[in-house]
Amino acid sequence: MRRVVLVVLAMLAVLIGPVPEARAAADGSLAVSSATVAVGSDVRFQYATPRPQAKNWVGLYADPGNGPVGEAYVGPSLKWVYTPDGSGSGVLATGGLTPGNYVLYYLYNDGYTWLAQPVKLKLTAALPGTLTVANPTVAAGSPVQVSYTTTSANAKNWVGLYRNPGDGPVNQVYVGPSLAWAYTPNASGSATLPTTGLTPGDYIVYYLYNDGYTWLAQPFPIRVTGTGAPRFPSSAFALRNAKVGVAYTAAVGGLVQGDTAGLTLTKTSGPAWASVSASGVVSGTPTAAGTVTIGVRATSSTGTADATVTVRVQSGVLVPQLRALSWNLWHGGSSVTGGFEKELKFLLDSDADVVGLQENDGAAQRLAGALGWSFHQDGSVAVVSRYPITATGTAIAGRAVAARIDLGARSVRLWSAHLGYTPYGPYDACFGRMGVQQLLNQEAAAGRTGQINTIVSAMGPDLAAASSTPVLLVGDFNAPSHLDWTASNSRCGYGAVPWPTSTAPANAGLTDSYRQAHPNPAAFPGTTWSPVFKTFTGGYGYDSHAGEAEPQDRIDFIHYKGPLTVVSSDALWVGAPSQSNPSANAWPSDHAAVLTVFQVG
Repeated sequence: MRRVVLVVLAMLAVLIGPVPEARAAADGSLAVSSATVAVGSDVRFQYATPRPQAKNWVGLYADPGNGPVGEAYVGPSLKWVYTPDGSGSGVLATGGLTPGNYVLYYLYNDGYTWLAQPVKLKLTAALPGTLTVANPTVAAGSPVQVSYTTTSANAKNWVGLYRNPGDGPVNQVYVGPSLAWAYTPNASGSATLPTTGLTPGDYIVYYLYNDGYTWLAQPFPIRVTGTGAPRFPSSAFALRNAKVGVAYTAAVGGLVQGDTAGLTLTKTSGPAWASVSASGVVSGTPTAAGTVTIGVRATSSTGTADATVTVRVQSGVLVPQLRALSWNLWHGGSSVTGGFEKELKFLLDSDADVVGLQENDGAAQRLAGALGWSFHQDGSVAVVSRYPITATGTAIAGRAVAARIDLGARSVRLWSAHLGYTPYGPYDACFGRMGVQQLLNQEAAAGRTGQINTIVSAMGPDLAAASSTPVLLVGDFNAPSHLDWTASNSRCGYGAVPWPTSTAPANAGLTDSYRQAHPNPAAFPGTTWSPVFKTFTGGYGYDSHAGEAEPQDRIDFIHYKGPLTVVSSDALWVGAPSQSNPSANAWPSDHAAVLTVFQVG
C-alpha cells in the first residue's frame, strides 16, 4: 500500500509542480524579455536572488487564476522550470495555452513563497513568422546574425535592434529609434545587425512589418558582452546590512564588467562565517556585531579583478540609518559613453539604500539585476532598493510609482515622481520676466500643478499611516521650490514665489529634507539643474537668449513624513562635467542627484 501512495504523490508532484517547504523574503528580481508573447513562442525571463536554492522555481499561471497570490498553494501551475542559480535566465514554452492574461511567479525552494514580485504578461494569437538569432550572446563589436520566415512577405519588412528594456515597440507602436536595422524582404532569409559602439548589456531584436511596428514574430533577446579583463565598477563598496545570528545573503556577481566568459568568484579574505559562491553570492550567519570586510575576486578567461565589500552587522535594528537617493538618469544613462557602468559606480560609491529614478528608460531593471537589488518601474519612473520591495502601487499616468520596502523592524513607503518639463518656470521668470501670477498660470499649463496634486492625493492613505510607516516622495519636479524663491533670497529679481510643486507636498505634511538640513537657500542653494548645462542653448520659446547663463536651480527633491530624522542632505555629482562633450563625462546624468541620510525612528 505504501508504494501505491508514493506513486500517487509522485504523480501529483508532476501535475502541480513543487510543493510548499521553507520561506524567504521577496528580495530578488524577475523580469520578462517581453510582456506580450504569441502562443507557440517562448516566455523568456531573467531572475536574480540573494537566496539561491537548487529548487527555486518559476511558474506560469492564468491571471487571475490559481497562482499563489497569498504565498500558498491554490492550484497547479501551467508551466514551470527550476531556477537554481543566484541569477540567470530561463524559458517557458506556451504551446497548448490560449490567448489571454497570465502571471509569472518566482518562488522559493519547491514552495510558494515569493522571491520577487510577480510579473504579468499577455499571450496573443500566433504570429505569421519566426525569428531566431544564431548568436544570442555576442562580444561588443561583433555582428548579430538573424534568420526569419513569414507568410506575410513584404519588400519593407525589417529587423531592428533595441536596448532591452528600452525603446522597442513592445506594444507594436513606435517608442524610440532602433540602434541598428536591416530590411528582410523575402519569405525567409537572414540578416546581419552590427553592434559596433554598443555598450555591454541586454538588447532585443524585433521582426516588423512593412516599415512599421507590427510584429511578424516573437522578439528575440540577446546580450552584448564586454571586452577586456573583468572589473568591478568600484573596488570597495558596502552591501545590505546583516543581523547577528540571522542567515545573510547578498549578490555581487552581476556587478562584474568586461569579458565575463567563464566568470567565477571566490573569497580572498574576511570572517569565517562568510562565504562567496562561484556565482558571487555572499552568504553566512554573522556571529558578532560590527563592520566586517570581505575580499572578493572575479576571475574570467581574460584576467582577474578584486573588490573589498563591507557588511554592517547589527545587533539591534537592521537599518538604523536610511540613505535615500533621487536621481534623473538622463535617458537611462544613454547620453554618456559607458553610462551603465558609471551609474553602477555612483550607486555603489553613494552607499544608497533606496533610490527613486526618473528618465529611467528601463535602466532600473538592468541596475537591480547587476546590484542584486529589488526594483519596480513604469516607464520614466522607478524604484530600486538594496532591501526587499514587498508591495507596489499602481503608476499614476506614468508620472509616479510607489513601493513598500522592508527595512526589518520597520518598512518605508517610497514614491518616485517625474513631472512635466515644459514650459519651464525659471526660463519664464529669468528670460520672460513674467509676473508671479503668470508663472503660476504657466505651471498649471505645463500640467505640473495637476500632476503634483494627483500624486499627493494618491499618497493620502500612506500619509495618514506615516506615523508607523514613514513616507518618502522623491523625484525630478522640473520646477523650483517656494523655500528657495523667498523675499530674502531674490532669484532673477523676484521675491517670494509659491511654486505649486513644492507648496502641495508641504501642505500635505511632507518636509523638504534638503531644506531641513540647510535652511538658508542663499548659503546652500542645493542646485540640481544643472552640473552639465551652464549655458542656455535655446528652445522653450527663448531662442533669443541662447548663449546666456543657464538659470541654475534646485528642481530635484526628497520630501518625507513620519518617524525619520534628517542627518544630512546633499546634491551630488562626479567630476567636472562638460557641456561641450557630455558623452565623455564621468557623470552619466545632466541632473545632480540628491542624497538624504535619515535616522530611522
